[in-house]
Amino acid sequence: MHSSVPLIEKYSEFLPVSSGTPVISLGEGFTPLVAATALPAKLGFPGLHLYFKLEGLNPTGSFKDRGMTLAISKAKEAGARAVICASTGNTSASAAAFSAKAGLTCYVLLPAGHVALGKLAQALLYGARVIAVDGNFDCALDLVRSLAEDLNLTVVNSINPFRLEGQKTAAFEIVEQLGKAPDYLFIPVGNAGNISAYWRGFKLFADLGKAGNTPAMCGFEAEGAAAIVAGRPLSHPETVATAIRIGNPASWQEAVRAADESGGSIDSVTDEEILSAYAQIARSEGIFCEPASAASLAGLIKHLKAGKLKGDATVVCVLTGNGLKDPNSALSVCQVQLETVEARPDKLREAMNLQ
Repeated sequence: MHSSVPLIEKYSEFLPVSSGTPVISLGEGFTPLVAATALPAKLGFPGLHLYFKLEGLNPTGSFKDRGMTLAISKAKEAGARAVICASTGNTSASAAAFSAKAGLTCYVLLPAGHVALGKLAQALLYGARVIAVDGNFDCALDLVRSLAEDLNLTVVNSINPFRLEGQKTAAFEIVEQLGKAPDYLFIPVGNAGNISAYWRGFKLFADLGKAGNTPAMCGFEAEGAAAIVAGRPLSHPETVATAIRIGNPASWQEAVRAADESGGSIDSVTDEEILSAYAQIARSEGIFCEPASAASLAGLIKHLKAGKLKGDATVVCVLTGNGLKDPNSALSVCQVQLETVEARPDKLREAMNLQ
């Protein structure tokens, strides 16, 4: 159930805030944890307790809002001149929205030609000053670091320490919704901040006796952008999952620690596996996520096939963004040509194959 209390206020005792921190909120957090009812059996594991954390139901349609509410609130508290970020799309939408709410100027650097249209539209309409850079995300982030220092701007990418602190609240919610921590958490990995943040949250609640245990953290990069799996930065990452098209993750080391400490792993999945999972989530469970989100389910399927987890385990797959962020991917996967039918019952029965 959604709370009318801002996320920062709900979890203030676990966050770096004080009574003097202005809370910039759009009603973020408190997203549903939905049990999969059809997929476990379809995957051949009917005893699997599978849940999806629907982070695409945050105000701007992605998990980024959890960290951004804190980053912008702290920027406002510090008297920031303006904020800046590099983005593959979701960060820009979130930063632009919360900056608009806070009355701050927001500068966004995007890799030209590699941002889903829905995300670009959001950033522009929220009033951000958007600049397309002739380079990939990693190039844009390097420029952001340089410009921020020279111009005294506040960076709100996940290198901002408040971003991951806000994002760890999703782990708190999962524990509260399940009544315990799951056995496994499956999550997409791009810039690698989210897996790091969830691990912080699960560890904290376990230390406080609120979680019972901590889950194995299983993160998945797209194969064409799998820098962590390759063990080296990639200068030309490529994947259909644009939200995780990152060749040099900013939170690389913390993500590796999260996987290692939890008994999990960071692996990769192919674009084909991602798109297959993307369609399965929609057609089996009625959930529309963006392609990058489906890396979590694609990873789970890969693990199940390899016999890497028990068939009766409790698993949460994090779906990081809403499918409406990238409608072109849905249309390309469906490959349906809509034809106009004459407005007559007999013609409609024929089109519906109902004679």
